[in-house]
Amino acid sequence: MRVVFEDDISIGFLDHRPVFPGHCLLIPKQHFETLADLPANLIEPFFKNVQLLAKAVELGMVADGTFVAMNNKVSQSVPHLHVHVVPRRRKDGLRGFFWPRNKYQAEEEADLVQSAIREAIFALSK
Repeated sequence: MRVVFEDDISIGFLDHRPVFPGHCLLIPKQHFETLADLPANLIEPFFKNVQLLAKAVELGMVADGTFVAMNNKVSQSVPHLHVHVVPRRRKDGLRGFFWPRNKYQAEEEADLVQSAIREAIFALSK
């Protein structure tokens, strides 16, 4: 797992089959299967971290924006709450909610992407 962010309640890491390089997942450290299961006292801090990660992915990947999404039960490949943060660029070819997934070309590419997002999180946390 290539961690890009971690605090007391959540951990963010690179998706191993990203839509685009920089595609991350943010999960709560405690087990909650779906968004509906997330306790009220964790909603604000968890989504504050989603917001931070979305800003960091955009900044770190020099993207035009991000796509932020989650599945609850249907199409949820892992029964643990997780939020996808995908970097977007104009005319990147992503259409609708279905897209191909690709592995990183090499470990070095994943290392560079991981570093860029971690540095962006550090910059945004100041």
